[in-house]
Amino acid sequence: MREGMSEMRQSITEMREGMSEMREGMSEMREGMSEMRQSIDGLKITAQALLQVAAQHQQDIGLVKQDIELLKQRQAETDQRFNILLEELRYLIRGNQGE
Repeated sequence: MREGMSEMRQSITEMREGMSEMREGMSEMREGMSEMRQSIDGLKITAQALLQVAAQHQQDIGLVKQDIELLKQRQAETDQRFNILLEELRYLIRGNQGE
C-alpha cells in the first residue's frame, strides 16, 4: 500500500511538473504570438506606406508625361514657326538676288 501511495505521489509530482512545463510553454507561445502580431502590424504599416509612395510616384509619372507632351507640342509649334520664317527668309534672299 505504501508503495502504491508513493507511486501515486510520484505520479502527482510528475503531473505537476508536466503542468508547470506546459504553462511555461504556453507562456512562451503567447509571447511568440504577441511578437508575431507586432511584426505583422509593422509589416502592414510598411506595406501601406509603400503603397502610398507607389501611388505618389504614379501621380508624378503622370504629371511628367503631361509635361513631356506639352513640350513636344511646343517644340512642334516652334519647329513650324521656324520653318515658316526660314521659307520667308529664302523668299527674301531669292528676291534680292533678282535685283
